[in-house]
Amino acid sequence: MEKDFEPIIVCYCCQWCSYAAADLAGSMRLQYPTNVRIVKVPCTGRVDAIFLMKALEQGADGVFVSGCLLGDCHYLSGNYRAQKRVAYVKEILGKIGINPDRVEMYFNSSAMGPQFAQCCRDFTDRIRELGPGLRKGKKLQDRERMAARVAAG
Repeated sequence: MEKDFEPIIVCYCCQWCSYAAADLAGSMRLQYPTNVRIVKVPCTGRVDAIFLMKALEQGADGVFVSGCLLGDCHYLSGNYRAQKRVAYVKEILGKIGINPDRVEMYFNSSAMGPQFAQCCRDFTDRIRELGPGLRKGKKLQDRERMAARVAAG
């Protein structure tokens, strides 16, 4: 593996808690990797499984979803739905031969800026150990074959 490998990470953050935690981390001048691309969503319950898969397909080395603490979702159960979707994506990735550790779910309240920064550092370290994911220039698996493998279970 290259020593200079810096992973591309996509993070889907709910606007109420995790995005506020990211903002707090920035306000506190806490260090976390600059390669984490944050996508603000109204609720993690709106993050569909296809968003996670597409991010990986289009070159992200890892994707994580960061939502409200369980039981504290502003939309009641959005973070529970997101948690199920992340587990589903991990299952699919395992079936098609991609390490499921490339996808994760974290829970942060708006007051957890230091914990959010730590999640970013920990996840980036994990992906750095796994190495590059599907990148442009690497040959992607044939979509029909991949769909058939997932459908076959």
